[in-house]
Amino acid sequence: MQTTRIIQSERRPNYILLGSLWLALYLFAVILPLLALLIGPVPEGREFLRELSVGFGFAGASILCVQFALTARFKRVQAPYGIDLVYHFHREITYVALALVVLHPVLLIVLDLSNAVLFNVVSAPWRARFAVLATVLLLAIIVSSVWRKKFRLPYEHWRRLHAILAFFVIAGATAHIELVGHYVNSPLKRVVWIAYPTFWIGLLVWTQVVKPLLVRRRPYELLDVSPAAEGTWTIRLRPLGHPGITFKPGQFAWLSLDRRPFGHREHPFSYSSGLPQLPELSFTIRERGDFTSGIGALPVGEKVYLDGSYGHFSYVRHPSSGYVFIAGGIGITPIKSMLATLAAENDDRPLHLIYAARDPERLVFQEELDDYSRQLDLQLHYVLRYPPTDWAGERGRLDPTMLHRLLPADRSGYHFFVCGPDEMMDMVEDQLLGQGVGFGRVHSERFNLV
Repeated sequence: MQTTRIIQSERRPNYILLGSLWLALYLFAVILPLLALLIGPVPEGREFLRELSVGFGFAGASILCVQFALTARFKRVQAPYGIDLVYHFHREITYVALALVVLHPVLLIVLDLSNAVLFNVVSAPWRARFAVLATVLLLAIIVSSVWRKKFRLPYEHWRRLHAILAFFVIAGATAHIELVGHYVNSPLKRVVWIAYPTFWIGLLVWTQVVKPLLVRRRPYELLDVSPAAEGTWTIRLRPLGHPGITFKPGQFAWLSLDRRPFGHREHPFSYSSGLPQLPELSFTIRERGDFTSGIGALPVGEKVYLDGSYGHFSYVRHPSSGYVFIAGGIGITPIKSMLATLAAENDDRPLHLIYAARDPERLVFQEELDDYSRQLDLQLHYVLRYPPTDWAGERGRLDPTMLHRLLPADRSGYHFFVCGPDEMMDMVEDQLLGQGVGFGRVHSERFNLV
């Protein structure tokens, strides 16, 4: 019961207030350079479309600068939202920035067709060349991100390319602004538009250089690799020369097998262990791509590195009289971490678990989950799409009809945690929200962070 007292006495921040404050700070960071441009002398006698074009260009450049903060993995910043939501916002706001950047020259051409010659990088002045370069590289970032898998671009190579292109996008935009000269025609304004992108690029240096060096100073040793299901492995780690990191059950860390300090072979994985196992940690990983395909062959004693812990997908953050967990495939991993901790606490709240998998060989933690159903007040439902003939559980695909039948009849006192394939998660979220479950009581974890 000691663990229960520790978790219950933990001071929980007001995430709504923190989230509002961070959002306000983000808006301020985006608008600040635009406000600075209005201080002091401004060019006179310029047409409305020209000024609107300039405003769009500066706004787009400002958004792109602040993008570096969204991917810097600052735990305090991401805590109110979850890192998956922050990364999703990072992707979507990039389209807004691109639209503003493109509107900048389009409006200039609408104003005067002769401005179209500025797109001829052979004859155009350098200010226009830098603008074209920054726009083309921004398009390259978006194309390589959206169609990374179609291009078969490995995640590690994409991440390195992403950082390099982002640096040159900001450098090109800054050079364009400086060479044009309008609205940076005073020392103060010039300092703002040189110092501002320099600061944000400094965050890129933090994430790509400084933080990897700090992570390498706190290695972990691989203690064990064991099969958990078909094509799925559990690895167990212990800290080497340091007390280790802690986590809330359900959270995840970025795991790296790369001994090079500036390598990019790291991916996010949920902890499958509960809090009582600390300082040792376990991750359960399914073989899916080039990074995970060799997990089962890792030698005992191998050094690995962790950057964590991240995520808002934890019952600790959402006090409730009961919980419903809905998992698909390897999405059971963070839920198993929560159930392991709840079992260690002798928690007596009502719990429900709906776990869908392809076939019996793809069920992960079945033995442990069965044990939890005896230790806890846990209603456990297995759903197999291709069950054997003697299968006593649910059969077929988890669909709205089956979901409605398996959920508790009275859902008013529960929080719901959903993790699995995107298609399943979309269906479950739509059904819960459509049945009157409040948005604040439905929590999901998505790892499509690219």
